Amino acid sequence: MQGSRAWAATWMVLALLGALLPLTAFLPWLAANGLDVPRFVADLFVNPVSSFFALDVMISAVVLTAFIIMQGRRDGVRPLWLPIAATFLLGMSCGLPLFLALRERALVQRAALR
Repeated sequence: MQGSRAWAATWMVLALLGALLPLTAFLPWLAANGLDVPRFVADLFVNPVSSFFALDVMISAVVLTAFIIMQGRRDGVRPLWLPIAATFLLGMSCGLPLFLALRERALVQRAALR
């Protein structure tokens, strides 16, 4: 059980890094352009390589959402909305480790009840 608590803490640190590091690239763009959604989409799909990465991440976010819902219900993870929101607002690099941290916490709590 102690190892699971360590993993939960590790996942939380990775979720924090997964939120902060991508924001260091996005916030300067946001400061320069504001909430200009058409410009954001144009910049996101500016060339075939960026389009490849953008589409890959979008599809992966949908897959991760399905996984969070399915596995989260199975393991009693609460709140399920939080890693889903983190995935779409901050990125998969935050949403996935956040879900894994919440899952570890749920598994530790369930083990303590046995």
